[in-house]
Amino acid sequence: MAVDHYENFPVASLLLPARLRPAVAAIYGFARSADDIADEGDAEPTQRLAALQAYEEQLDLIAADAGPCEPPIFRHLQQAVKEYGLPLQPMRDLLSAFRQDVVTTRYARYDDLLDYCRRSANPVGTLMLHLYQAPTAQNLRDSDAICSALQLVNFWQDVAIDWQKSRIYLPQEDLERFGLGEQDIAEARSDARWQALMRFEVERARALMLSGAPLAKRLPGRIGWELRLVVQGGLRILERIERVNGDVFRHRPKLGRTDWLAIGWRGLTM
Repeated sequence: MAVDHYENFPVASLLLPARLRPAVAAIYGFARSADDIADEGDAEPTQRLAALQAYEEQLDLIAADAGPCEPPIFRHLQQAVKEYGLPLQPMRDLLSAFRQDVVTTRYARYDDLLDYCRRSANPVGTLMLHLYQAPTAQNLRDSDAICSALQLVNFWQDVAIDWQKSRIYLPQEDLERFGLGEQDIAEARSDARWQALMRFEVERARALMLSGAPLAKRLPGRIGWELRLVVQGGLRILERIERVNGDVFRHRPKLGRTDWLAIGWRGLTM
């Protein structure tokens, strides 16, 4: 598990049942390639939006059951949708978030950021629960909390990287609350104000993660163990941010061998 760029998909995890791997790989291929359209390369915004619209049209073909899709990415996705009865709305939500990435680089309020997380991260958990035939209301609610928390963790650890892409995911209202502005990010200032902001954001992400954590204990078998590692990995990254007093400009948190030992032990003892 890595809290980064859809690597929280358990594509090759030993804990993932072999029967589900083709479906998970199909979902991953769809999400990763669409995300790359929004983020990678030097295409113009209009080109990116047009390419994402083409993805939407392929989903329309899958919904209409108008015959096999031609591009392999969508043919595999179509097979997974049919075999497991996967809903298409989470995939449409992902595309909505990717389109937003093309045109939106700032978020005024925390609620605005959570709305983005609802579409950029939560669909992953929703689709996994459908694959495991466990999409109850309680499970979906906890999954949303975990996925949104993971997205927030990713934002907090990648403040410097996102700045290079001219993006700021820290809510503008939070920057103002702690007396900070974009220039502080540009100059990588890690003063007392910044440290206070990061403590606030870390605690908020931790609380959200812990609110959904019971799902990892409630789900049986391999998915439960997979989710325990995901939750503990996200919490460990938050601890890493705290250890450097929020200075993610000079010390982007990464998980090493000792971290994985701690994550494994904490997963076992949840």
